[in-house]
This record gives sequence, C-alpha cells and structure tokens, in this order.
Amino acid sequence: MTNIASKVETLMEAMPYLQKYAGKIVVIKYGGNAMINEELKDAVLHDVVMLKLLGLKPVLSHGGGPGINKMLETLNIPVEFIGGLRYTSEDIMRVVEMVLVGQVNTELVGFINKLGGKAVGLSGVSGDIYHCHKRSEELGFVGDIDYVDPTSILAMLDAGFIPVVAPVGTDGQGHTYNINGDTAAGKLASALGAEKLVLLTDIEGLCNDIKLRDVISYLNTKDVQMLKDRGTIAGGMIPKVDCCVQAIEEGVGSVHIIDGRKPHSILYEAFTDEGIGTTVGTERPSAGIK
Repeated sequence: MTNIASKVETLMEAMPYLQKYAGKIVVIKYGGNAMINEELKDAVLHDVVMLKLLGLKPVLSHGGGPGINKMLETLNIPVEFIGGLRYTSEDIMRVVEMVLVGQVNTELVGFINKLGGKAVGLSGVSGDIYHCHKRSEELGFVGDIDYVDPTSILAMLDAGFIPVVAPVGTDGQGHTYNINGDTAAGKLASALGAEKLVLLTDIEGLCNDIKLRDVISYLNTKDVQMLKDRGTIAGGMIPKVDCCVQAIEEGVGSVHIIDGRKPHSILYEAFTDEGIGTTVGTERPSAGIK
C-alpha cells in the first residue's frame, strides 16, 4: 500500500507540469555518454516516448561524435584540429553523413518505434531544415546556420510522429555541412517555438568547480559573461551555454543542461519540483554561483 501511495503522490506532483506542457514542443539534444551506453540509451528513449504518451510533442536532436571518431579511425582517415575545432574535409563530411544520417539516426528511429513510439528520421538537409553557409575555408565543411525552416518537422508533429533530426545542413547548392549539435538544437527549438530545450551532457550541469561537481542550479543569462571571465564557463561548455542564452533570447520557454548519464533524467527535470542540473533563464537571480 505504501508503494501505491508513493506512486499516487508522484502522479499528483506531476499534474501541474502535465497541464503546463500539454501539447507543447520539447526539444531534446541527445549525445555524449548517454548515446554509447545501451542502458542509458534505453532510458533516454523511454523518456522520449513517455513524453509523447503524456501529451507533449518531443523532438529529438542528436549528435554522434563518438561514432564519427570511431569510423574515421576504422577507415584510417587522419583528423586535424585547428584552434580546437576539427577540420572537416570532403572525405570526413561523407563519414559524418554516413554515421549521423545512415547509422545513428536510423538506429534511434528504430529504437523509438520498438518502444511503441512513432518516429521519423530527418537530417537538416530534409526540407532545407538547416540552411547553412561554410564557416571558413580553414575549417572545411563546417557550417553555420543562416536560418531554420521547421515546416517539415511541424508537419511530422501534427501527424503524431516523433521527429529525430541529425545536425547536417545544406547551402541549397548541393553542399552539406557538419553543424555543432548544441547550436543546431538551440536554433531548432527557437524556430519551433519550443516550450523547453533540454541538453543532455556528461556532467551534472554547469559547475563552479568541475572537480567538486558543485552545480549552479539556476543561471541568469546576465551572469554568463562574468562566469566566462572567471573561467567557470570554458571549453566545450561555452557553445553549450551560448546556445542556451540564444534560445532564451529567441523565445524558448526554458532551457536546461542536465546529466544524460542519470537514467530518466529528462522525466526528473520535466515533472518534479526539484528538477536536476542547471536551468538557464531570466526569471530569477542565479542560484549556486560561488
């Protein structure tokens, strides 16, 4: 009986969130360790299907860096880094497409369908979702997004499907480009008018000290530059936080950086009072900054 009472209490706690998010679009950026660990993958994709069953409209925006690196190694294609960014040659771009679109996207769609969801796989080239230009000759086929056309994704959502989108873009002239996964997810959330953007990462959230794992639970966007100056926001966290700030500025309801290694972290964030990870916004002062 105690177990049943606990379940009922959990459902009642979730009720206001279910009312708030009913029919709303939630974009989830999926990558990192949660992608290569089969147990975590199962938990993440169960969460995505559950969101759909609970009346939300989830959109899964995925990465695939580990798979790309593994394939490049298998094919013995050398990788060059320029200023910390991987140079994307034409050969590497073919591998990026093969892994992201041909392998990862297809696997995720199949997994979601196996769980009872109805997923449709898309790349950013489909329907000119991610229209890009080449960032620089120096970096090769790395793209920056000019605009996002969400028409095809909205059509899939209206038809009851769960769109699964790979971060590959096009310039409309037959060229394809590799796009930063966090940036792609943020711009997609903005274009879709999403209620929530969730970035799954390999740490608990944005931390004051990565060694101490002391998470900043709420980050007001006005404090971002200060934390960059301190070095708290550094390395790979810079584009992640920048994409959060831009999404908020472009109208996304709330943005969250959460630990994708924790099973069912998406549901914890969406439907519990305490939430997890770091929420980025403008509604209240930052909490947890030391």
